[in-house]
Amino acid sequence: MVTKLLDYGKPCDTPAIADTPALLVTGVNFSYPQLNHRVLENINLVIHPGENIALVGPNGAGKSTLIKLVAGLEKIQAGTIEVYGNPATACKHRISLVPQRSQVDWSFPVSVREVVMMGRYAHLGWVKRPRQEDHDRVEAALKRLEIDCLAERQVGDLSGGQQQRVMLARAIAHDADLLLLDEPLNHVDIATQELIFHLLEELCEQGKAAITSTHDLGILPVHFCRAVFIDRQVIADGAVDEVLTAENIARAYGFEFHKQKDLSQWLNG
Repeated sequence: MVTKLLDYGKPCDTPAIADTPALLVTGVNFSYPQLNHRVLENINLVIHPGENIALVGPNGAGKSTLIKLVAGLEKIQAGTIEVYGNPATACKHRISLVPQRSQVDWSFPVSVREVVMMGRYAHLGWVKRPRQEDHDRVEAALKRLEIDCLAERQVGDLSGGQQQRVMLARAIAHDADLLLLDEPLNHVDIATQELIFHLLEELCEQGKAAITSTHDLGILPVHFCRAVFIDRQVIADGAVDEVLTAENIARAYGFEFHKQKDLSQWLNG
């Protein structure tokens, strides 16, 4: 159900602490009860306002788990996560999540406009009626994602690309300072992909921070200036050309490149 992913409860108003990172992850470990190994181990990460970060790694590397921990969908077991100097759990109004489409029940009977309005609940809670400001932000988000013509449609009737635009519009309406996008490029058309990239660039230029998890390493040199490569641990963190080395990819994906040209050929399909 969509609302289970967006359960903000009471509105949050914890102020940001000046001159602090948008996200500070320190010594985070995490395990699921059904697994006999840690999904994340000693994760340390600093992201500053204005940064647009790609989070990459193989399946099972812990990318989605890390995003869920920051968003508060999983409880921190060890270590700390701070958003603008405060515990992440106290800053849901500063965090907006675009989940994987597979994690949303699109059969839930709700309209596009209603889903986008959920982005305002971090400021309102579930019981207060939306104000004019909230309606204005929702309308602006619908237009920005070019789905205002779909506002009264049921989300379950939309295409995958349209559904992803709805979740992005919800994030824009939220007006969060830290955006978390979990595999937003999966099963969407090229036009939606380009819209996502332009939107992230625009928001980061305004001082917001964004983390996008993706399997598509080929897009990194074009759309991101920094990448964080994880496989349970942080393997590499830095400029894209420094992170996407044959050695790092071989370590994470379990194969070996013998020549540098092999890497460029692999990235370009």
